Amino acid sequence: QVHLVESGGGLVQAGGSLRLSCAASGRTFSSYAMGWFRQAPGKEREFVAALSRPGTNAAYADSVKGRFTISRDNAKKTLYLQMNSLKPEDTARYYCAADVVTHYYGASDVAGEYDYWGQGTQVTVSS
Repeated sequence: QVHLVESGGGLVQAGGSLRLSCAASGRTFSSYAMGWFRQAPGKEREFVAALSRPGTNAAYADSVKGRFTISRDNAKKTLYLQMNSLKPEDTARYYCAADVVTHYYGASDVAGEYDYWGQGTQVTVSS
């Protein structure tokens, strides 16, 4: 079992930045590939970014490439999402997730492959 807790969300103006964190507890954090997903009201959950177990391979949704950066600190059992140049369309609840079974360098963009999820943190970007 692993427990995930997101933090760092809030209200920010368009063009601003936020840094989300996801603290993990339980089994060895470095055993999981990790991902960020988001869900806006009335929309389906969508992939944002993912990172392999050692933090060497990253994947991003086209909508956030060049603006968001995913990273992890395995010693601190924490996943991060640095979000720059935020846009109103980035407004959503952001969730971190852990993928137990992926291969060592995998970073999946498929929500169904993730085994554990946090409760999410709200990000609101005003225009």
